[in-house]
Amino acid sequence: MMDYPRIEQTEFAARRERLAEQMDDSSAAIVPAASLQPRNNDVEFPFRQDSDFYYLTGFDEPDAVMLLIKRAGVVTYHLYCLPRDPHMEIWHGFRHGPEGAKAIFGADESGSVEALDDKVPTLLDGIAQLYFCMGSHLATQERVEAWLTVMRQQVRQGVQAPTQLTDLAPCLHDMRLIKSEAEAAVMRAAGEISAQAHIRAMQACKPGMKEYQLEAVITHHFMNEGCRLPAYSSIVGGGENACVLHYVSNRDTLRSGDLVLIDAGCEHDYYAGDITRTFPVNGQFSDEQKALYELTLKAQYACLDMIKPGVPWEAIHDCSVRVITAGLIELGLLSGQLDALIEEGAHREFYMHKLGHWLGMDVHDVGNYKVDGQWRTLQPGMVMTVEPGIYVSPSNMSVDARWRGIGIRIEDDVLITETGHEVLTASVPKTVDEIEALMAAV
Repeated sequence: MMDYPRIEQTEFAARRERLAEQMDDSSAAIVPAASLQPRNNDVEFPFRQDSDFYYLTGFDEPDAVMLLIKRAGVVTYHLYCLPRDPHMEIWHGFRHGPEGAKAIFGADESGSVEALDDKVPTLLDGIAQLYFCMGSHLATQERVEAWLTVMRQQVRQGVQAPTQLTDLAPCLHDMRLIKSEAEAAVMRAAGEISAQAHIRAMQACKPGMKEYQLEAVITHHFMNEGCRLPAYSSIVGGGENACVLHYVSNRDTLRSGDLVLIDAGCEHDYYAGDITRTFPVNGQFSDEQKALYELTLKAQYACLDMIKPGVPWEAIHDCSVRVITAGLIELGLLSGQLDALIEEGAHREFYMHKLGHWLGMDVHDVGNYKVDGQWRTLQPGMVMTVEPGIYVSPSNMSVDARWRGIGIRIEDDVLITETGHEVLTASVPKTVDEIEALMAAV
């Protein structure tokens, strides 16, 4: 396993400082950690920290609460977490506790989260404005309302409760949308680990394998490189299953003559890779598969050529629609005039999703796609996926039978740079010749 880059505590501190600069004076930001989620009786899902909370703290334990308080121009970072408990640690593992929150995670003040409710009237007394992500943490919203109720009941003791509630998400999520150099380095690592996993899947693929066996090749490489969990449930769809966009059953047999679509990416240090490759189970594309594949790749290359700062998000998607629609006309899957077919959305029968999405700590990462009603323009530091696809439903009787059941998507992760873009997942093959050569060499 290589020594991959990770986010350091100095980066988390810099993020809190940037957030505090955007907060009004006499205000406090509240960000909760995730909780363990039950899977079934006495079993939890593997813990995964809330992305907003981890972005600001780097703290990887459940049920904590972060407060960033700005009073008279002075900012203090409070981290309340589960206390050390030798008995519970025997069962569930080490806790850093309030001591570690200060010594390791840089908190100015810390304490047991179990005592936070009692401390709130003192912490927030005289604070005018509270920031938190509204709508996404309903339990926190209820807790904030309970805190305010208690503080208002203490008004005769001189307690002054906050009077303004402000959504933290627009500010915090715009921060997360623009990646720092440290984040870009971590995402390069996530992209490369994911790319090598796809290469291994191409090399391992043979007719007669189960989809889940190919998934196991991917998962093995992720874990072998230190990424215990994928960034999302891996999609391994052979034949007609590739036409199901979020197919995750992964249990059918891979057949010679079919394509297999793999959409999979690792999560490295809380950052996602997200790659899709489609290739022939037996290592050789048929004529129809090759024609649709090369059209999809043509669309992706055309979109990549456009990507640079200042280009509107939607213009890149529109490019993919034009290229794919024109190609489908040429191949005989659509008939009519190009502009009229685009206007009526005829492509949606074969290409029903957008070109891509923001990528970061969440595979479908935060950040608005429109600002003030206009499609957002690309800026350096953004990371997006570029993933055109063509899916011919097996039940589509308007096309020749030879096309039916072919599903293709080609997806890469792209960092916007000052002068253009960088493909973070470029090392995994994607031309027909490259794929066939790789699979033949095994």
